[in-house]
Amino acid sequence: MRTLLSTLIVVVAELTTNAAFSGSGSGLTIRGRFSSSLNLEFMTHYEEISLDTDHAMSIFDITPQIEAIVTNSGCKEGTVTVLSKHSTLSISINEMEGRLVDDIRQYFLNLAPPHLPYLHNDLDYRVGPPDWPGGDEAWRDFRRTQPVNTHSHLIAMMLGTSESIPISDGAMTKGKYQSILAVDIDGPKTRGVCVQVTGGK
Repeated sequence: MRTLLSTLIVVVAELTTNAAFSGSGSGLTIRGRFSSSLNLEFMTHYEEISLDTDHAMSIFDITPQIEAIVTNSGCKEGTVTVLSKHSTLSISINEMEGRLVDDIRQYFLNLAPPHLPYLHNDLDYRVGPPDWPGGDEAWRDFRRTQPVNTHSHLIAMMLGTSESIPISDGAMTKGKYQSILAVDIDGPKTRGVCVQVTGGK
């Protein structure tokens, strides 16, 4: 795989020139650059971020941590994928501005109010896995520790749990006011976020 990708990168580089290009038509403008000297070795780098959240529907800017991982990986051209390890922790790209954060919180809690009679919140009716250690009684004991959080799952589905950002010239190519946000809808908890950098260096 490494040899094939490296060969492909070299072939593409040889077919292009070391120049910028642009084109437009039908209202569409395309800009980019090719480099005839591109000769990258395939690489992949994985890390996890641990995040302690402070309350339900809390929003954190994890852009600096992701930028540091991309820099330390040595990737020059590629992609970084950021994935939540939890079904009630979202990953989203947007502006990190205090009043907007409050708007985000209010908007999604209005879309999925916590107080509605969701079926998932009927803890006594949840059926446990057939191979749960200790059987049904142990499952019932565990189930009693679980939060009433259907609205958190629904909001996470709307916001999404992953983002992929292109890397060019060793840096993420996001917009000036775009931040990578971790949105915990069911805190406070300790959360894990997976970061995978893939590309060439």
